[in-house]
This record gives sequence, structure tokens and C-alpha cells, in this order.
Amino acid sequence: MNAKLSQTAALITLCVAASFQFGCSATKTNRGIAQTQSTPNGTGESSVAYQAGSGVRGVATMTVKAEPIPDYLNVPAQIEADPTLVVHVFTPAGGRITEMKVRPWDHVVKGKTLAMLYSNDLARVVADYHKSLVDNRVKQEALARAQNLFAHRAIAQKDLEQAQGDAAMAEAEVKATRAQIQVFGINPDNAGDQLRIVAARSGVILNVGASQGEFSNGLSTPQPLCTIADLDTVWAVGELLESDLYRVHVGDPVELSLVSYPGKAWRGRVSVISSSVDPVTRTLQVRVVLRNPDGKLHPGMYGTLRLVRAKRMAIAVPNAAVLREGNSAFVFVEQSPGHFIRRVVSLGDQAGGMEIEVTSGLNPGDRIVVAGADLLRSAVGSP
Repeated sequence: MNAKLSQTAALITLCVAASFQFGCSATKTNRGIAQTQSTPNGTGESSVAYQAGSGVRGVATMTVKAEPIPDYLNVPAQIEADPTLVVHVFTPAGGRITEMKVRPWDHVVKGKTLAMLYSNDLARVVADYHKSLVDNRVKQEALARAQNLFAHRAIAQKDLEQAQGDAAMAEAEVKATRAQIQVFGINPDNAGDQLRIVAARSGVILNVGASQGEFSNGLSTPQPLCTIADLDTVWAVGELLESDLYRVHVGDPVELSLVSYPGKAWRGRVSVISSSVDPVTRTLQVRVVLRNPDGKLHPGMYGTLRLVRAKRMAIAVPNAAVLREGNSAFVFVEQSPGHFIRRVVSLGDQAGGMEIEVTSGLNPGDRIVVAGADLLRSAVGSP
């Protein structure tokens, strides 16, 4: 029985060698590689070396070893606008909206006209301003006459002081009514009954709360005319379980993935961890500030924040080294130059973009095939 097994093993070895000698002549890579190559692990450090088996064409091997592998914590998150960059636009005076010039998700720049409003409040203030101008002109002329009469001793001191007081009050009234018009962002000298509502900052119109023909009560209106948000910077806000709080710290690196963009990631750092626990969900909020120059991050998007929870020693191999058949996975282990065997392995999570963790089946120091494994599978066949 032992002799028969030895003959079978020898036959397989000869078949593999023959397959590489005659069936793989078209392979151009990894022949006689003496140079050490490295593959990146999850932390960017080199951890393994590629070497071709002696006399074998098309096959590259590496020696596996245990290395620190990050253990990740996934936190559900949502994109939100930075509230300090959100402006709720209210009409400063009551009146009827004659024109609404923006729609939701329009991009606006600072100073752009958002709406036009016919305002009785504004018309009243403008009228008061013009009346104060007339009254001030009369009082200033009266002061000039009083000063001339007093110089010729034609009036008493108290009459001059009365004229001076009237002139000063008239001038103050002009300044007050002029300031009331300027609050509306209008030049008092060109003001009328039409009020132009302009954007206080550049951004995106998140929502519109009024339409043409509606009446507005000014600042007492519960709903803003519209809301503008600057989305060049947004927040990713995650819900962190209180049991994981001790694992996360301000400044920790974070990777954000979104349902809307499979395979794409945004990187940042934890900027703030909330100081209170939600009594219902037993979570704390984690904030990550992200730049959004291309506008791909929209408020309300759902995603996942990936944080490094801890690091542990484990074996990770390139994805190309692992072959699958049904529900099982295996690798080829080099026992001696040109001699390989299949070994079933158990897999864990991805350890970086190009590697996967092997939880059992391999030991540090084993040499495995990382290129050309399909050629070996064809030569050896299924067990």
C-alpha cells in the first residue's frame, strides 16, 4: 500500500513537471525569478517575498508569515450638511411674493436674486424716510435763520437752542429711517415698494418654502422662504454603540463607503465624538468632516464608517493564491522545488484590497503558490 502511494506521488510530480515543460511554453512571467518582490498589506508595509520554484515556468511562490492585521469596526452613518454653512432665508418684511426665481437643488452664488416681494412694510418705511428728509430740510433752514437772527440780537438764546434741538432731532430721524431701509439690503435713495431677496452665501438650494402669489408675514413666518447650504464641506455622522466607545478616539483614521457609490471610499479622521448617549438607541454620534469639491456627497446618503478597532497577528495571502471549489477553498503549498500539494484553508475577512485572511490551514513559514495556481489545478486535477 505504501509503495503504491509512493508511486502515485511520484507520478503526479512527473506529470506536473512535464506539464510545465511542454504545456506552459507560452507563459512569459515569473520564470527563474531570483529578485524579491513584495505585496502590500493593510498597513502599507512589505510582509512577504515572491520567488519562482526551481525550474518551474509560470509559477511564483511566497513564504507566508504572521503579521499585524487590522480588526475593523463598521458604524452605520449618514451624510449631513454642516449646520454652520446652512442659511435659512426669511423675508425681512411682510408682503406678497411676486416672483420666485429658484427651485430645489439650484446652485446659487452670493448676491443672486431668490425672489421678488411687493411689501407694504417697505413702502411705509420708504415714505417715512422721504418725510424725514423734508422735515430735516425745513428744520435746517429754520436753524440757519435762527442763527442769523441771534447774531443780530433779534431773538433770545432759548429760541436759538430750540431751533438747534429741532434740527438735531430731524437729522437723527433721517439716519434712523435710512438705516431701516438699509436693513432690507436696498439703497434708500432708490427704494420703492419692491423688495429683492438675495442669497446671503453661495451654495445649493435644499428646499423652497413659498411660491409666487403667496403672502409672507416676514420674520414671523414659521417656514423659511428657502434654505441654502454650502456643500463643499459635509459631515459623515455615525451611530457608535456605547460598548465600542473605548475603541474609538478623536483623530482615528476613518474610511467611508456609501451605498450610492459601490467600491469607492472617502478617507478622513474622527473629528468629534458626542458627549451624551441616546437613551433610546444607546449610541453616541461620531462626526467625520469631509471635503466635497465634486459634489458627490449629498445630505441624506447612507453609508458605513470603517474604523480600526484593534490589530492582531494573523496570516494574510494574496487573493490570487486562493482557489475555490464549491464551498471549500484551498491553496497550493510547495513541499520541495517543483513539488506542490493542495491544502484546504479556512478564510476570514479581507485584509486590505488585495489580500484575504487565512484563519486555518497555513502556518508561518509555509511556501504557497501566488501565481500559476490554475496551471497546477489543471495538472493535478480535483482530489
